[in-house]
Amino acid sequence: MKPKLLVVGGGRMGSALIGGLLRAGWASVDDLAVSDPDAAQRERLASRHPGLGVHEEPTVADGAVLCVKPDAAEPALASLQEAGIHRVLSIVAGASTGRLEAALVPGAVVIRAMPNSPSLIGAGVAAMSGGTAATPSDLEWAEGILAALGTVVRLPERHLDAVTGLSGSGPAYVYLVAEALIEAGVAAGLSHHVSRQLVVGTMLGSARMMDETGTDPAELRADVTSPGGTTTAGLRSLESKAVRSAFIEAVAAATERSRQLGR
Repeated sequence: MKPKLLVVGGGRMGSALIGGLLRAGWASVDDLAVSDPDAAQRERLASRHPGLGVHEEPTVADGAVLCVKPDAAEPALASLQEAGIHRVLSIVAGASTGRLEAALVPGAVVIRAMPNSPSLIGAGVAAMSGGTAATPSDLEWAEGILAALGTVVRLPERHLDAVTGLSGSGPAYVYLVAEALIEAGVAAGLSHHVSRQLVVGTMLGSARMMDETGTDPAELRADVTSPGGTTTAGLRSLESKAVRSAFIEAVAAATERSRQLGR
């Protein structure tokens, strides 16, 4: 019996997807297959998931997830076409649905998605949009796959460059803030170990507060900012350095770069 899903590309994201689908119960190992031209990678996948169909080239399946580098997208799609697969969820950065559809038979279904790196631990966020032939059923299929990696939102494709600039690149911005805060703790006299514990715990707790309360971040910030207090002093320093504007400009720059890469 042919598998429900073929993962094309067994790298970090492809491996994370397989693990996430199995943990979520979306499929059993018999329902999945993976293709990767790298023999060492195939061996690692076979060892990690006994019973998984591991192939050098794409094989027949009900649908496929494309997890390859942008320059390998068209050759991979040609192989999928030869295998008779006509429903594809792509997480290839910068590859539009139009570009992907052009490499497949007319009427083939393409859904494009942009997950971010926390997807590797099942805590990611992804935005997705369907191509010209995608039906509501196809979108539900793709959303069910991506949900194994975290949160999923549906958006028109014209917004995916902004998604790339915000949540795709966003983890790097967060890590940069974490680096700076840890360094600041050390400069204030804390050990690196303690400073890291405090920063990670603060970031996790703050994110949970936003998520679980649904309160606007500006309101949460105001709740911990007493007039003339320590937080006011810290925020005044940040605003004087135009930190808010720097983040807005960073997202804009990353969004524009995503547009350039997609042309």
